[in-house]
Amino acid sequence: MNILFYRYGSICEPDIIDAFKQLGNTVDEITIEIYNKNFTPSDGVSLLSDTLFLHTYDFVFSINFYPFISEVCNIFKIRYLCWTVDSPVAELYSPAIYNEWNRIFLFDSAQYNTFIHYNPNCIFHLPLASNPARWSSVIHSGSADDKAKFSNDISFVGSLYTEKCDYHKLGQLSDYLQGYLYSIMTAQSKVYGYHFLESLLSDSIVSELSTIAKNQCDFEGVTPENARSSYAQFLLDPIVSAIERISTMKLLGAHFPVNLYTASDTTGLSVKNCGTVKTLTEMPLVFHHSKINLNITAKAIRNGLPLRIFDILGCGGFLLTNYQPELTDYFTPGYDIVYYTDEEDLLKKAEYYLEHDKERTEIAQNGFDTITKKHTYPQRLLEMLTLAYGYTKG
Repeated sequence: MNILFYRYGSICEPDIIDAFKQLGNTVDEITIEIYNKNFTPSDGVSLLSDTLFLHTYDFVFSINFYPFISEVCNIFKIRYLCWTVDSPVAELYSPAIYNEWNRIFLFDSAQYNTFIHYNPNCIFHLPLASNPARWSSVIHSGSADDKAKFSNDISFVGSLYTEKCDYHKLGQLSDYLQGYLYSIMTAQSKVYGYHFLESLLSDSIVSELSTIAKNQCDFEGVTPENARSSYAQFLLDPIVSAIERISTMKLLGAHFPVNLYTASDTTGLSVKNCGTVKTLTEMPLVFHHSKINLNITAKAIRNGLPLRIFDILGCGGFLLTNYQPELTDYFTPGYDIVYYTDEEDLLKKAEYYLEHDKERTEIAQNGFDTITKKHTYPQRLLEMLTLAYGYTKG
């Protein structure tokens, strides 16, 4: 197949390109958005249209959903395949989601359940993957100094989400609403595997929020249902993530050495702020050489597994993660991953696996083997192409 890949610079794009080629396809790339962040959708329409007039492709592909790509492909009657790696994705609320030439793959089953009824024959659930061969190459080329630098007891790579909260930019909330929202967000931060925020946003609360917040929904005629979903995901979930991550860092930092690789403000936290790491050349070394790699899934990812889980395991790292409903669909707890269900469980398991080197090493190896056997990009893309071309729902 001839594939046109529209890129914006996601970490997994090179791996997907390599995997498409391994499967015998040719891949052309549009990369302008990687270098020009002022590139507009109207610019994209012109560039993509000109490209499709000049060349013949079987489909256009992107990470996450681009409404302008969908619209152009619908006009040209060419399939548009895309795969989400983030949640939420604001562009999924566009009317372009209805287009018949879409083949939209959503990594989180909750994200899938939110959008499937808008275009039932063109939306699919597909978990993420990793490229253990590339990570192994980086790890094996690391020096003794690299190993010493990135060997830690407990590591967390990522944002504390404190800088990602549009909620703080809202206009004045009523005292009641402010207290109510903070209470339910704090409660949600303590619960894994069940997301209840949306169910606690009444129509009157959605209406009040709509007077002070820009709704992310771009459907023709915003309904209370998709407005509620939008407010929960874009306004409240980032606050929940920040509450949870700060609480987790305080808890672990009070008991163990914790290295945090982040650009977030860590003032007041008993952790070592190591700054950011280079995603392709340093992050794999952190994952491989740390005794425990912590994953704290962003709360907007309701059921699914973030890319971080697959990449930690693909680097041969030991993973300690919060519980997610899809974890046991793809991994075996206690064999290739370890999850915690609350803060007490997290402390207990962190202490145990820091003290039991043999078990920890065996679990890390099992996780790496599981990724290699079942969750590589070529394997996942074969599933994608089968669904996009060879499977009809219902």
